[in-house]
Formats: sequence, structure tokens, C-alpha cells
Amino acid sequence: MTVTTAHPALEPGLVGGLRTSNRMAVAPMTRVSAAPDGTPTPEIAEYYAEFARGGFGLIITEGVYTDAAYSQGYLNQPGLVSERHTAAWREVTTGVHEAGGSIVAQLMHAGALSQGNPYRDDTAGPSAVVPQGVRMPEYGGHGPWPAPKEMSPADIKEAVDGFVAAAVNARQAGFDGVEVHGANGYLLDQFLTDYTNQREDSYGGTVADRVRLMAEVVAAIRAEVGPDWCVGVRVSQTKVNDFRYRWPGGAHDAEVIFAALTEAGATYLHVASEGRNWLDSAQLERGLTVTGLARRVSGLPVIANGGMHDPELSAQVLADGHADLVSIARGALVHPDLPRRLAEGREPERFDHAMLSPMVTLDNVRRWRLAARADA
Repeated sequence: MTVTTAHPALEPGLVGGLRTSNRMAVAPMTRVSAAPDGTPTPEIAEYYAEFARGGFGLIITEGVYTDAAYSQGYLNQPGLVSERHTAAWREVTTGVHEAGGSIVAQLMHAGALSQGNPYRDDTAGPSAVVPQGVRMPEYGGHGPWPAPKEMSPADIKEAVDGFVAAAVNARQAGFDGVEVHGANGYLLDQFLTDYTNQREDSYGGTVADRVRLMAEVVAAIRAEVGPDWCVGVRVSQTKVNDFRYRWPGGAHDAEVIFAALTEAGATYLHVASEGRNWLDSAQLERGLTVTGLARRVSGLPVIANGGMHDPELSAQVLADGHADLVSIARGALVHPDLPRRLAEGREPERFDHAMLSPMVTLDNVRRWRLAARADA
């Protein structure tokens, strides 16, 4: 398809007080390419700067672990825990800003889905429930998930404090904001999900109680960083280890979740589809979509995710009022200059999974690109 009219994703965007050159965001993508101690490398700095040079208005980093306890999910995942981490991220943000982009750090606690954490040998989650599926080999894991320990009140406080400290470090590193990772089956989503959260205290039970921890994290960060800095939240129904899950209460659950996060002080809501087409996971009853309902309930900017590299789909989502921005993952890997290609009316090429084989590292992406150029 050739785009012959101005695409709505090329219009300027506004995410709270953060103005972006367009409404196209790079979605968070785990790259497991940091140093063993979690320090971002010069290669990571170049990786993010390339998206900014390619015209993306907003860049959301891969999930960054938040404490030296249970948060790290993968070996060679970057962190925002130490002064060394913070200094290295400052090189990343400087490169993005010099190229004209904006960048937020996604803050992630893996919880029961941790499969590589030098700080701990065990895992922790809302309840001692074995996660579905098996650990992911493309991220360095293998075999079944172990049962996590049930988090105590002290463990929960430690996790919240870690999110807050990481947000402070992110601001010191020059990020334009943070995104709290409450999606895709990781810790905050484990608390939100009925079958992984079997607690009988104030964090378990109804959806209003299960979303409590996510809202507390947002509120605690907001209290620390003040009213003006960007604090987004990513939510999803699907998970990396469960593509079929949907919020059991449908639109009712969605309304409760979005209202709680808005009241907690979120700047924007990012609704993820876990690698699936937006249409597959966005549909609710009565013709509603999750993203459209998020806009209506919250009054906040909403980012839609899932197949948004398709010009027709992203145009529909924006023009029909389902979202304010779109985030793109695999399409951005194939074309770090995707916004410029869209402006020129060039159709994106198909994603080749060999880019991420045998692991989702920057080194493998680089090798794939070199091979593709040699074959051209």
C-alpha cells in the first residue's frame, strides 16, 4: 500500500506536558544486551539514538529492573539501580535528545517471571502459584517456571521503594519520564490477574484490590517526582506466557483499572497487545475497545500497541479515536526510520523472526542487517 495523504501518526503528539514531533512511539523491547552488572553499553546508546534519528517522536526503553532484590527478569537486562547504571543511561538520553527525540524509561519488576537474576536464586510474586508455560529460550531461559514465594508486606514495600528509587535515577539520567510496567504478566500484572493472585489481604480479591499495588507504585512515584514529570503506565490483558487471558470482568474491570491508575497520578496509559494485532485483544462488549475505553474513563493520552506498523491499521486507530499515539515494536526493528518511510509513502517490509534468533540481542539484529545488505 502507498500512503497518498498525510497520515495522522505524523501529526505532533502531546503526552501530558511532553510534546512529541509525531504520534509514533518505539514500543519497549527486551534486548538482553547490557553488561552483566546491568550497565547499558555504547551499543545500547546507539540503538536508541538510531530510532530518534529515524524520526520516532517518542522512545520507550526496554524494561529496566528497579532493585537489587527480586525485580531483575533476565541476565544482561539493564538496570536503574546504581550510580553506574544512571551515568550510562545519561549517555543514552543525551544521544536521543541530540537527535531530536524524547525518551522514557520503562520500569519493570519481573516477579514470578524472572528467569535470570544474579541478586537472587528464587523468585517472588503475589502468591505461590507456578506460572503457566515454560521459561523463554530467546531470553536465555529453559525449563518450567519455579513456584515463587508469596511476597510479604516487607517484600511489597521493598518493591514499591525500588520503583520510586529507579524513577529518581531515571530523572537524574535525563529521561523525559518513566513508564511503569504493569503489563505482560510481570509483577504488577501478576497482582492484577485473578489466577496468579490468590491473596486474602488488601491486595487480593476484587479487581479494585488487585490493581491496588500498581496504583500505589504510580502514586508513590508521583509523590516523589512532583506533578509535572511524565509517569506513564503500561497495561495489558495478554501475557508473555498466556496470550489468551482477558480481564474476567471485561469492560467493568477495565473501567476500574483505568480509573484507579488515573486517580493515582498517571500521565498516560499504554495498552499493550503482546505481539498480537490490536484488533485481536482490544475488542470489548458493546462495540467498545480497551484503548477507546481507556481514553473515555481516564481523559489521559492513550498509546495503542499491536500491529501498528501497518499504515491502514494505525490510521484507523488514531482517526477513529481509539488512541492518541501508537507504539511499534517489530516494525521499528525492521525500519528504525519508519516515520520517515511513512511520510514518503513507502510500505514497510515484513518482519523476519531471524532478527531475534537464537536470542533477542542487539548483536543478532546487527548480524541480520549485515546479512540482509549483503544479499541485497
